[in-house]
Amino acid sequence: MAYTVKEIYYSLQGEGAQTGRAAVLCRFAGCNLWSGREQDRKDAKCDFCDTDFVGTDGPGGGEFATVGELAAAVAGCWREGRSPGRAGERPLVVCTGGEPLLQLDVALIDAFQGEGFEVAVESNGTLPAPGNIDWLTVSPKMPASDPALVQHRGDELKLVFPQPEIEPQDFAGLDFHHFYLQPMDGPDKQRNTVLVLEYCRSHPRWRVSLQTHKILGVA
Repeated sequence: MAYTVKEIYYSLQGEGAQTGRAAVLCRFAGCNLWSGREQDRKDAKCDFCDTDFVGTDGPGGGEFATVGELAAAVAGCWREGRSPGRAGERPLVVCTGGEPLLQLDVALIDAFQGEGFEVAVESNGTLPAPGNIDWLTVSPKMPASDPALVQHRGDELKLVFPQPEIEPQDFAGLDFHHFYLQPMDGPDKQRNTVLVLEYCRSHPRWRVSLQTHKILGVA
């Protein structure tokens, strides 16, 4: 199978429990909740996406014919002038999108792990996740009761807040180790941040996730 990748670059993970950790970001092209075209946004199931995942024109992006080619590209991105990480800690690759599980499969995860990586995945939860993922983040874009949400367990649930017809407490019974609320970006970001702070104060199971890469001005 060929893999279509928007971009591959070295940076810091900006959100959730892994915030601040050095990582290779591998952004897969395509999503099942929005085409990525502005003319389709109003009809998208996720109409607030702030990410460009269309095409292969980002840094390191392209069409990769085999798992070996893509794993080698990710490994090369890590090795370019980087010193080793903490003792006993594997380098991290964050597979994101779009929706990475449209393409990411067991064979590619095995190839990343064969290059020594811990594999983290950020998914909208509408596709079942392969069992060999090391760290799974689910960021729902529909209510917990929606049949389209099929991934009910993982390492962290990161809910962009507020979203219409979605209440955080409806997800609290799912099988995740960490629960995060992240203020929705856009013109109402300041108000949304206040709402997140208020909710997390009154519901201590939830913690605040900020897009620190945007705050710091890094990719």
